[in-house]
Amino acid sequence: MAAALAATAAGCSSTGGLRAEERAKQAAANGKVVTTPRWTVAMVTHSGAGDTFWDIVQNGAKQAAVKDNINFLYSNSDQSDQQAQLVQAAIDQHVDGLIVTLAKPDAMKAVVAKAERAGIPVITINSGAEESKAFGALTHVGQDETIAGQAVGDALDQRGRKHALCVLHEQGNVGHEQRCAGVKQAFHGTVDNLYVNGTNMPDVQSAIQAKLASDKSVDAVVTLGAPFAATAVKAKQQAGSGAEIDTFDLNAQVAQGLSDGSLGFAVDQQPYLQGYEAVDLLWLYKYNRDGLGGGKPVLTGPQIVTKDDADALRQYTQRGTR
Repeated sequence: MAAALAATAAGCSSTGGLRAEERAKQAAANGKVVTTPRWTVAMVTHSGAGDTFWDIVQNGAKQAAVKDNINFLYSNSDQSDQQAQLVQAAIDQHVDGLIVTLAKPDAMKAVVAKAERAGIPVITINSGAEESKAFGALTHVGQDETIAGQAVGDALDQRGRKHALCVLHEQGNVGHEQRCAGVKQAFHGTVDNLYVNGTNMPDVQSAIQAKLASDKSVDAVVTLGAPFAATAVKAKQQAGSGAEIDTFDLNAQVAQGLSDGSLGFAVDQQPYLQGYEAVDLLWLYKYNRDGLGGGKPVLTGPQIVTKDDADALRQYTQRGTR
């Protein structure tokens, strides 16, 4: 990460950015076409390896970066201490803007404060909406996880479910806890939390399978990420369970599952929009000191997606934007 940042930072220093901005202002004053400065924005997330959700986030961010003349850098680690180190590396290379996730906010608080002291504007995405403002970020882009969980609880009620299993694949992730808590708040039935190791899919399948085999009253399984939905379907089949599999997040495989009936519904938080808006908002702030949200998060979800919606979304999921 440090090497990648060093390679790009030389031509994108704060001084260079200011000079370009002054040239842009002068051009505007003279009635000429304004050319936007070339800034570098780093995104550092808590994603683990192979999580397709973050591919979609990156696709959105990269598209906005092309439009806004932004040099976009991405790095990630599902270990909170390593994520903080990656943020520090970006600060050390004097990037012009930072996008970070706050899945484990306590580990990120100090390094986000360092970015702000260095004059680097920060936008948080996806997780940490409650902490974002307190940490000094410009805004947060994502869904309210508690509200999203409540939407799932309401959907389960509408589908006549009585006993749900909420599968948490990353211990310590505040957003995951909020999702399952929201389900419990809204759902009129029973909700059990099941903690699994999301970096080991065979173990995830075994844990869900064992629960379904031992408790036949479970009639709904809610996974918190699209890659885990297919694993839950396999676990259901092996356990001989009749439970419905529902999931947070959407990708091509989930859309197919909705179409063929192996999945009941999905909760789309529009990750493409999270990446796109975060980059675009940093550009707007740097260029014109604009901001959105009025001190509140910019919400991208939740949106409940069912079989009726899957076909209409197929072309977008296949190209990696939904």
